[in-house]
Amino acid sequence: MKITAVSAIPLQIPFEDGGSGNGLMPSRWDKLDMVLVRIDTDAGLTGWGEAFGYFCRNAVVAQVRDLVAPALVGRELIDPATLNDDLQRRFALFGRYGITIFALSGADIALWDLKAKAEGVDLATLLAGKRVREQIDAYASLVRYADSALVEKFSAKACTEGYGCLKLHEITMPEIRASRRAIDPAMQLTIDVNCCWSEEFATSVLPELRELDTLWLEEPVFPPEDWEALRRLGQHGVAISAGENACTAIEFARLMPAVRYAQPSVTKVGGVTEFMRVAALARERGATLMPHSPYFGPGYYATLQLAAATETVGLFEHLYIEPAAFAGGEVLLPEGGKLRIPDRPGIGFEPDLAVLEKYAV
Repeated sequence: MKITAVSAIPLQIPFEDGGSGNGLMPSRWDKLDMVLVRIDTDAGLTGWGEAFGYFCRNAVVAQVRDLVAPALVGRELIDPATLNDDLQRRFALFGRYGITIFALSGADIALWDLKAKAEGVDLATLLAGKRVREQIDAYASLVRYADSALVEKFSAKACTEGYGCLKLHEITMPEIRASRRAIDPAMQLTIDVNCCWSEEFATSVLPELRELDTLWLEEPVFPPEDWEALRRLGQHGVAISAGENACTAIEFARLMPAVRYAQPSVTKVGGVTEFMRVAALARERGATLMPHSPYFGPGYYATLQLAAATETVGLFEHLYIEPAAFAGGEVLLPEGGKLRIPDRPGIGFEPDLAVLEKYAV
């Protein structure tokens, strides 16, 4: 089976979250920037992937077009992992991580989608020989509201919908306290501050976060790869998590000793190939993965397949927003805090062409 075409399809899908859309991203965030990667073959099969594109959509599209596509067109699709390794070596001059690995991640997901489709099985079965689960517990990952009343409102809403775990992106304590007050005491609470705190401040609030029964504190300090700071913070009784900004298993080998929960993102880490290598590291070290997965395209579907392929995955991150449309042609959302895992060939994603046409950029 030979690769005949590789293309990037940029989308912008509006969403509602009940807040102002300000604070978490560089500017107002009310649209999902998506970069779908399509790979066609001479066998008539098409594979779909997703490259991370939030606020960097145009650069990722260019990287797929100018770097990834020329390196893949005409190649035989035998083993996606071999192709991934070859491209990583070829692309070393253009930056190991960031935009380059985002583009490669999208292509790798599409290659694995093709491989599983050619075998007539879902990706989890192709990777592991069998599925280890048919559904997974999801947690509601709230946007940053920076408003205690809104945090309380949406925390309570997620609680009543059956979620057993909640993630905040708040960076001040009043909002964090408001969330804990609003939810069932048995509900787990996690906090992602996106590197906004100093180590000194994080140390000062960890005793209170422990009293609030915080399951994990995510990316507390800048830079996110300051493993020694994360290791020190992990000694204060609250689990530390990180990894959404780490790329390839090489970085996760350095990260895992410093944190309780490692968080690979399939659209950033290097695709399915590198995610599975991170999962192998987790098995060796008895660690649990909490994947970063605030996506609604092929990255969402691929993460579900990876959860069905490995027991090292703990919870599925569901971004708690309401998109105007779903690129996959179905509303695949948690029910009662649980998310079913598709068992169709490949990653289970097939695009709604009307949605792609309407929201193409």
